[in-house]
Amino acid sequence: MVALNPTTLHEAYHTLVFGQKWVPEDAAKSLKMLLAHPHVEFFSQTKKNSSLGLSLSVQHKLGGRDALIIANFLINKVPTMYTHDQQLLKFQEMSWKNHIITFKDPLEIE
Repeated sequence: MVALNPTTLHEAYHTLVFGQKWVPEDAAKSLKMLLAHPHVEFFSQTKKNSSLGLSLSVQHKLGGRDALIIANFLINKVPTMYTHDQQLLKFQEMSWKNHIITFKDPLEIE
């Protein structure tokens, strides 16, 4: 299973269109196909996610988007977040209540 939320989905769109120079319609079509995949779990944003994200931003000196993504995954008990973000990888893990999320670089998986 792969977990997505609105922030990760829209960050992917932004990267594809503005970073990779995809045609917007192609990026949207590809991401909608991803949403329809049976092994993709989509977690919505809530006030609880946003509140935890703000707390994580302050506690760990994170940017708002990173904190919001992490908060959403923590609340939904996602065990591992794969990222190339060196700042997040330095943390190795974060916790909230009784749940821990670990950060791993997908290129370093054995």
